[in-house]
Amino acid sequence: MGASPTLISSVQRAFRLLEAASAHQNGAPAKQLARETGLPLATAYHLLRTLVHDGYLRKLDDGGFVLGDRMRTLNTAGGGQALLSRVRPALAALRDELSSAVYLTFYEDGEIRVADIADGPRAPRVDLWVGFEDAGHATALGKSVLRELDDEARREYLSRHPLNDLTPRTITTAPALIREIEATSLAPAVTDLEEYALGTVCVAVPVRSGRTLGSLGVSMPKDQLSRLGAVRERLLPTAGRVTRGLSLTI
Repeated sequence: MGASPTLISSVQRAFRLLEAASAHQNGAPAKQLARETGLPLATAYHLLRTLVHDGYLRKLDDGGFVLGDRMRTLNTAGGGQALLSRVRPALAALRDELSSAVYLTFYEDGEIRVADIADGPRAPRVDLWVGFEDAGHATALGKSVLRELDDEARREYLSRHPLNDLTPRTITTAPALIREIEATSLAPAVTDLEEYALGTVCVAVPVRSGRTLGSLGVSMPKDQLSRLGAVRERLLPTAGRVTRGLSLTI
């Protein structure tokens, strides 16, 4: 069942009020916003109260209305989506070339988070049975980030995240993990050899979005372990393109 005409018109009116409010840096009173949007004053008052209540607008002490924190959050998120849209073709091309799922992560607010995954029928993603925020020590993507962090930031991260044994191959002590990521023969790439999920191996390299550290990685079945070196050689130039795409000003 579709939305009722009344509901649709209310949404349209709310958007018109948001657009009108956004045009006034120092805020505008309800009467002015009603006049600019062509809405009856009573309707404008009702919608403005709702938008303030939900955080999309904020009412100033002088009675004017300006965009609220929720609009700023949406704007920030929208900017992030715009950035990702720039690099998705590169992720998809790498997926198709390697017939492997491709992952992009960022280190934000002290956590390693998946930002995007390019997968498909011929390139299935690994079952993310444990969130990356709790598995940085067991994934190539997480270990790539940890390798690039300075000693203080790395110690701080490890102090907050238990090194749980997700498989019999997971490294569960900080000294062993640090030795492994610093001594990797594929540097700057790092690997996950069935440490996150049995039957799956991964390789990842660092990327950046401005000052934000991240990683770009690929997963594949363990019987393709011999491909890791070749995959690394394809990851590195793609990581360079991703970093350049993410670091451009919107």
